[in-house]
Amino acid sequence: MSLFKARDWWSTILGDKEEFDQGCLCLANVDNSGNGQGTEMLHLAVLHSRKLCVYSVSGTLGNVEHGNQYQMKLMYEHNLQRTACNMTYGSFGGIKGRDLICIQSMDGMLMVFEQESYAFGRFLPGFLLPGPLAYSSRTDSFITVSSCRQVESYKYQVLAFATDADKRQETEQQKLGSGKRLVVDWTLNIGEQAFDICIVSFNQSASSVFVLGERNFFCLKDNGQIRFMKKLDWSPSCFLPYCSVSEGTINTLIANHNNMLHIYQDVTLKWATQLPHIPVAVRVGCLHDLKGVIVTLSDDGHLQCSYLGTDPSLFQAPNVESRELNYDELDVEMKELQKIIKDVNKSQGVWPMTEREDDLNVSVVVSPNFDSVSQATDVEVGNDLVPSVTVKVTLQNRVILQKAKLSVYVQPPLELTCDQFTFEFMNRNPDGIPRVIQCKFRLPLKLICLPGQPSKTASHKITIDTNKSPVSLLSLFPGFASQSDDDQVNVMGFHFLGGARVTLLASKTSQRYRIQSEQFEDLWLITNELILRLQEYFEKQGVKDFACSFSGSMPLQEYFELIDHHFELRINGEKLEELLSERAVQFRAIQRRLLARFKDKTPAPLQHLDTLLDGTYKQVIALADAVEENQGNLFQSFTRLKSATHLVILLIGLWQKLSADQVAILEAAFLPLQEDTQELGWEETVDAAISHLLKTCLSKSSKEQALNLNSQLNIPKDTSQLKKHITLLCDRLAKGGRLCLSTDAAAPQTMVMPGGCTTIPESDLEERSVEQDSTELFTNHRHLTAETPRPEVSPLQGVSE
Repeated sequence: MSLFKARDWWSTILGDKEEFDQGCLCLANVDNSGNGQGTEMLHLAVLHSRKLCVYSVSGTLGNVEHGNQYQMKLMYEHNLQRTACNMTYGSFGGIKGRDLICIQSMDGMLMVFEQESYAFGRFLPGFLLPGPLAYSSRTDSFITVSSCRQVESYKYQVLAFATDADKRQETEQQKLGSGKRLVVDWTLNIGEQAFDICIVSFNQSASSVFVLGERNFFCLKDNGQIRFMKKLDWSPSCFLPYCSVSEGTINTLIANHNNMLHIYQDVTLKWATQLPHIPVAVRVGCLHDLKGVIVTLSDDGHLQCSYLGTDPSLFQAPNVESRELNYDELDVEMKELQKIIKDVNKSQGVWPMTEREDDLNVSVVVSPNFDSVSQATDVEVGNDLVPSVTVKVTLQNRVILQKAKLSVYVQPPLELTCDQFTFEFMNRNPDGIPRVIQCKFRLPLKLICLPGQPSKTASHKITIDTNKSPVSLLSLFPGFASQSDDDQVNVMGFHFLGGARVTLLASKTSQRYRIQSEQFEDLWLITNELILRLQEYFEKQGVKDFACSFSGSMPLQEYFELIDHHFELRINGEKLEELLSERAVQFRAIQRRLLARFKDKTPAPLQHLDTLLDGTYKQVIALADAVEENQGNLFQSFTRLKSATHLVILLIGLWQKLSADQVAILEAAFLPLQEDTQELGWEETVDAAISHLLKTCLSKSSKEQALNLNSQLNIPKDTSQLKKHITLLCDRLAKGGRLCLSTDAAAPQTMVMPGGCTTIPESDLEERSVEQDSTELFTNHRHLTAETPRPEVSPLQGVSE
């Protein structure tokens, strides 16, 4: 039970497929019973589109279980010549003892009726669409909101003596002696359309006009001056002002389209309650001696009487016999429960493991051949044609599932023709828990890479060591042979779509492979493909102890250059956006100045404002183009940074013989974002993740584990701290640290490190000279060789969920 939900006292559904609006709810003592408001001879007026009917309601006590019975007797009716919109009533002109009725038609005519007689009709000046209508008895005037978004007040006396709207068709009951022009008493521009108008009197000497707009709530004095106004943060649907218990203030009920009812005292929010529907009309009354009942009506006929607060709880908890606590037993029980929880988390993970067959199986088949007609958005990149390949995803469900959604993701620059699929009619998930199934698949390397000429020189080189004899590159990459077989055994060139080139060299005698390129980030794809294909090759040969390793120095300097370039583009984008915002503010200010000059009745010189406006406009366009260009460069830089990050993670895994779980932790720390934004960028996110690893599983002492991390991520001033943390991470791993999610395993472990790094020979002569030394170097550390984990995510890999 919530304190902020309206408590249902009584409710019902009116009619069958009926529609209601704010004029369809009236709360009054229409049967003139003794326990009502005490008004004698109260009648009910009902306005139809072409008719006005006045009824007398009488009630008789029921003698059966159906209760009281009510009868409606038609007193009189008026057939209208025009389609009616709304109406109001009151003692127009100060007449006492009876009420007159004023009806507003759809074409802007006010028709006044005095009981059975039609008095007169007047057209409102400048009318376009009808607005809300109310009558103020203190000023004897009608108040409405016109299509000009102005609150307008018309005196009844001015309406009575103005020119008759039906003067050309005078009848015996619609005569007028003389006519004058209809003049408005006062106006107030509120700048928006109004939903409703309500007039509330403080006392005999003052009253307030309340206007509910689309986004604001106004309280006006009798003369049209604003008493106060309240800006609303939501779209209102109806309102009801009423006198407050505090002297000089007024309470207002305002309902909105979020199923909420707000109670204001002047402009102060006093209470908010939730309703089961969106009301179009709200009233407050006394029902069965229950004061302050809130009556609401929705557009589909849901009528509810509710009250605020909660129902009293009659339940009292029984007294529990107090007994002394044995803290030693509680400690033992707590340790046992913690051990059970820890064992369950280690064995099952976050989600419980089920032994039964999966409800949904996802399988992917990649077509071995490219599409005959490329489906790529950009068919050409430079001089290269962009191919496309068809991927077939199969879903097999054992039970009926509920709204299965298939998402396919590939890493940039790869693109998909469609990445979202939703299956509506696979109904029912028995346990109701959302489940995610992943299926990873590899795409052919030729999708973004073509055979190319090998290069003898390159700026960036890395060497991968293996424990098996070198394999012919033709066997590993059969589809990339561009020359004779003899030339392709030990060297092979790759040409990426877009111009980048990578060269792969295999040593003839030293069980090593070299990958080199002019760009550091281009090395990752071929390196990862080489390791995967070597593993597949030796698996087919039945070799189980194959392993790769990396014994060179970690290329952090090249990696840091890419980080600095990416961070520089982020800072540049932030500066450009700030400058664009300043120029936009300046542009709008000049526009306002010019608009004020053009609206001025007396012409004044522009003082070169038009020239300044033109110059500012050109600056805004130039800055917008610069922001767009910087965003494109930032996207490309982030793609290069992700490729370099994959390469660094791969090299760390080979360098330290990390397991698949440890590599997954590194990937989660270094690649937390799929997209880079100004609000949350790669640098601050990765810095927080690495700092967490350094203070938990890679910490030197318990004092470091006790340090708290900053919970708020902000763009840093520079990348020095991030680069320092990455260097420290590699240093901790080199000294025996191990990655794990549990802090229990954070104690440093001892490990024997490789003795050094040797370069791959550039020629056969150089190779013969270092063959002896390199053999001795790697012989001393063969006992450290372990099976290299298969990378989980391929550079040309897609993930479907």
